[in-house]
Amino acid sequence: MSNSTSSGWHEKSVEEILNQLSVAAEQGLTADEAGRRRQAHGPNILTKNTGKSALQLFAGQFKDPMIYILIAAFLLMIFLSEWIEAAVVFIIVLANAVIGFAQEAKAIKAMDALSKSMEIEATVVRDGAAARVPAEQLVPGDIVKLQSGDKVPADLRLLKIRELQVDESALTGESVPVRKQTAPLPGNTVLADRTNLAYSSTLVTYGTGTGVVATIGDHTEIGHINEMLTSASVLETPLTRKIHQFSHVLLIGVIGLSLVALIFGFLHGFTGADLVLTVISLAVAAIPESLPAVVTVILALGVTRLAEKNAIIRKLPAVETLGSTSIICSDKTGTLTQNEMTVEQIEAGRQVYAVSGVGYKPEGDFSHNDTPASPKSLPALAEILKAGLLCNDSRLTQTDVGLQVEGDPTEGALVVSANKAGFAVDDLLKTMPRIDAIPFESEYMYMATLHRRGENRSPVVYVKGSLESILSRCEAAYDEDMQSIPLDADGVHGQSSRMAGQGLRVLAFAMKEMPADTASIGHEDIAGGLIYLGLQAMIDPPRPGISRAFHDCYKAGIRVKMITGDHVDTATAIADQLVRDWAPDEAELLGVDFRIHSIGGRELGEREDAEFADTALRTHVFARVAPEQKLRLVEALQSKGYVVAMTGDGVNDAPALRQADIGIAMGITGTEVSKEAADMILTDDAFTTIRDAVEEGRGVYDNIVKFITWTLPTNISEAGVVLLALIFGMAAPIQPLQILWINTVTAVLLGLMLAFEPKEPGLMALPPRNADEPLIAPNMLKYVLAVGLLLIFSVFFVFERTMLRSADLVVAQTAAVNAIVFGEMFYLLNVRSFRNTLDDIGLFANKRLLGGIGVMAILQGIFTHAGFMNRIFGTAPLSAATWLCIIGASLAIFAVVELMKWHDRRRERKA
Repeated sequence: MSNSTSSGWHEKSVEEILNQLSVAAEQGLTADEAGRRRQAHGPNILTKNTGKSALQLFAGQFKDPMIYILIAAFLLMIFLSEWIEAAVVFIIVLANAVIGFAQEAKAIKAMDALSKSMEIEATVVRDGAAARVPAEQLVPGDIVKLQSGDKVPADLRLLKIRELQVDESALTGESVPVRKQTAPLPGNTVLADRTNLAYSSTLVTYGTGTGVVATIGDHTEIGHINEMLTSASVLETPLTRKIHQFSHVLLIGVIGLSLVALIFGFLHGFTGADLVLTVISLAVAAIPESLPAVVTVILALGVTRLAEKNAIIRKLPAVETLGSTSIICSDKTGTLTQNEMTVEQIEAGRQVYAVSGVGYKPEGDFSHNDTPASPKSLPALAEILKAGLLCNDSRLTQTDVGLQVEGDPTEGALVVSANKAGFAVDDLLKTMPRIDAIPFESEYMYMATLHRRGENRSPVVYVKGSLESILSRCEAAYDEDMQSIPLDADGVHGQSSRMAGQGLRVLAFAMKEMPADTASIGHEDIAGGLIYLGLQAMIDPPRPGISRAFHDCYKAGIRVKMITGDHVDTATAIADQLVRDWAPDEAELLGVDFRIHSIGGRELGEREDAEFADTALRTHVFARVAPEQKLRLVEALQSKGYVVAMTGDGVNDAPALRQADIGIAMGITGTEVSKEAADMILTDDAFTTIRDAVEEGRGVYDNIVKFITWTLPTNISEAGVVLLALIFGMAAPIQPLQILWINTVTAVLLGLMLAFEPKEPGLMALPPRNADEPLIAPNMLKYVLAVGLLLIFSVFFVFERTMLRSADLVVAQTAAVNAIVFGEMFYLLNVRSFRNTLDDIGLFANKRLLGGIGVMAILQGIFTHAGFMNRIFGTAPLSAATWLCIIGASLAIFAVVELMKWHDRRRERKA
């Protein structure tokens, strides 16, 4: 007796399954046998992932080369009794650790959510009697009864059903409830089409059924997903990778500079504490210790802005990752589409009518060849609309989020199309009450209802179902005036094929007048003699604005791939509609051809690894895919060097959501499992929100790069000044505590203000950043080095000039500190944009930045002229002439950078 997902339960007959599991369907297992099997197979629960403890998470915040240097500096300062400097370094290190821990403490809880999804009760047959037991006590071979509203407690092979429908969207991505049956299926049937199975944690929406437990716990399909979720790697974001790489380079650089400083210190006779303190000054000067905290704040502000745009970020680095995204793998239902089935075309009386309006709002018009049509004045159209409304078990109800369907979404669409014509079910039932009905059964593929029609008219049966089941029972058809005409079966099939080719789901309708005394109906009553009424064709239409969002993504160099559990024809038709509003030839220019580049899950599964990766890259639409294929697709695209964003709402999406560089879950339709596995949650489930989030992410990364480009020249100048002073055996122009003042206060009042810099124009016209591109790209590195060297020159110029005029080391050091700070202030205005002019971005667009400069200038005045600050930091007041020298040197730096930017923009325009 096997207990695994690969046992081929869908291939075997009911008798084979019962024999294999050694159980009788009527009696079920005995209590003793159930106990023995529970000992052998264990409980029906999912294995949990323990994860890291809080202490491990906190300790992990210190695993960074920049932090190592600061900790070493802190310990040396304690040893040298430099208490104030030590306290400042300690606060910086602790603040960075606390901020990082607060974010990482929100670790993934997807396995817990999966386990909770199985904490339910089930109706099981034991010793010939039905009983309610906790689902975790189920064992292979248990006979389980299902009814509407039940959550399936394990993977079941269905034995008996009556109109059973199961919502499997969370597991397979199928957008509508699946009608079940009990016959064996071919071995290569894909997961979503195994209609004789009911999967653990899916929901029964209609009907009843009985099934035998085939697999439990980790061996179920949801258990298989749990295993994939555990094994899916949580990738570093591009930003964290680059910062780690930068930190290692910085560590090597600081060690090298420190060794150089020690050598020259000894050569010039520096010994003991003075030399150690100078080397510490060099190390602290070279480290942008505010970088982790400021980056976190910039990301957090991005989180706030995204929340206002219906995107909730669960993990801070995800904000920046959005800006690096080069491929978006999007679910179809509810993300690209409305998730509301809508009738778009009706064929009645040999005429085809278009129906406008989308979703469940009963607002829309009818037209024929672009000419308005009034359904109530068109007998054949009116009759098929009434048939769809009366041969129907679903209802529209008003909820907090709008009109929703109670029942089958397909039937809901029929209700709405009739409502648009002015027909109301309550009014019709008063004149045509339902007498009897034949519910839908997969064996017959139709539903029928019997209605009374007044005293002088005979009862009528309305029938709806698949085209094949309806046409085979029809002997004639109606024309547009409801006159009987011969049935043109080939013409009907042709019309149905045209509709299906547009991705429409087609239902056929027929009617039959019954004898006056008819009080009930059976299948034999409608085995023949029906009159064909026509077709209603529906689709889950694209969301408003989705075409423009797709267009923006492709213009920005971001490929979009649809990954859905729906059928290939439906998926490709929806995808094709997304480029319908684009300019002529634009889809071809951008490399978008959805109809050519589509593939189904079965064909995809036949691809070997190398071919699979190529297929993943060139294909736009993936339909009928299994959970492991979604995970494999993400891995394949990542192996090609792409930064992948993955959307999803079901349990089946969770492994791929976790594997993706950024997982995006649906907030409205998403399961708790998908939300816990995701980095971002869409509160409106809309793809347009992803497009807005990508732009916001690009803006966040832009501001982070601006901050790094702004802060590194300060570190270069500070370290350079200290090192050059040692090399030439002169007094240090700046002291360790003054360096900490510059690095911490300016980072908050100046650098942090870049977090509030608005997004620059044209961000979505740029290609995605290369994930392997260094943190500071070559075009930015030249600014960092140039400004670093200019600041070094400015410091020595101001320092030496002040020494010549005052012969006071403290005054000269104070002037040197101000030269760096005011140089930073003016350079801050430079880094607001390297692509656009000041006119493009607006002088006053970032008032916080201007306010930060003003406050910093005031603080520098206090730092320089207040007695208590002089005592703490070893500073002294400066003369007006010295201040003019400092401002002049800072303006010179500003002018040089603006000239460099002007030259770069001029060269780009020529290129």
